[in-house]
Amino acid sequence: MPQRPPGGNILKFDNVGLRYGLGPEVLRDVSFRVATGSFHFLTGPSGAGKSTLLRLMYLGLKPTRGRVMVFDRDVATTARYELPALRRRIGVVFQDFRLLDHLTALDNVALPLRVRGLREAEIRRHVPELLSWVGLADQLDARPSTLSGGQKQRVAIARAVIGRPDLLLADEPTGNVDDQIAMRLMRLFEELNKLGTTILVATHNEGLVSRFPHNPRLHVERGQVVRVT
Repeated sequence: MPQRPPGGNILKFDNVGLRYGLGPEVLRDVSFRVATGSFHFLTGPSGAGKSTLLRLMYLGLKPTRGRVMVFDRDVATTARYELPALRRRIGVVFQDFRLLDHLTALDNVALPLRVRGLREAEIRRHVPELLSWVGLADQLDARPSTLSGGQKQRVAIARAVIGRPDLLLADEPTGNVDDQIAMRLMRLFEELNKLGTTILVATHNEGLVSRFPHNPRLHVERGQVVRVT
């Protein structure tokens, strides 16, 4: 496939604040840019606001104040009926996997392609190849209830990347796999990035960050975001 042309910002946060109900702000005065085609790590201690920040990025939340721009669209003013088309351009790897229990590993991964109307012959060609690459060639027909946490993680990652999203957000994608698989998954992310996908990986793993030095990283601390080089 041809590489996507670089240029512009895929995400822009301007003085963003977010609170749940009447509670204190979880995020406050957050401003940063993510350039199209870039690769960043998102770091920070537990409870700092990383998951909330990711939810804003994948359109799961709207800010309490400030402006969030995704694909040059203001999230706060985008009509509800327009959001699904924007979300289809975003691949998300959730910590809790969010696999459909009644579907096999193959069918979970194939779901984004079927939503897009891809021909079944193409699905049957691409999905097993990707599952094999992440070490699940023998689990194509397995349902999530029979898979380990690490296997579920790999199915979730395969589902997130199968459609070559414009933006990939991965929340602790290597947290349930061994070091060898973690390196393989990171190489997969880097290959996607070379093809034009913007990558943002949230992680506590400083060793992973040091082995794949993509700068600057975004660091969340006490509800604010700083860029670390």
